[in-house]
Amino acid sequence: MKIIADTGRCVGAGQCVLTDPDLFDQSEDDGTVIVLIPEPEGEVAEENARTAVHICPSQALSLAE
Repeated sequence: MKIIADTGRCVGAGQCVLTDPDLFDQSEDDGTVIVLIPEPEGEVAEENARTAVHICPSQALSLAE
């Protein structure tokens, strides 16, 4: 699984960071998403990535299996 972030769509809501701060961060410049671990490993990390994609208000995150 790979996390794909579209920073052009990101509105900086930070829901991804709240879901898993080990996987995501936000840019200090504009608050857009930064993917810290593009290919998460383990059940918990993968589930957190799926949750972040699901709750992203701007649909800026997606997954490639």
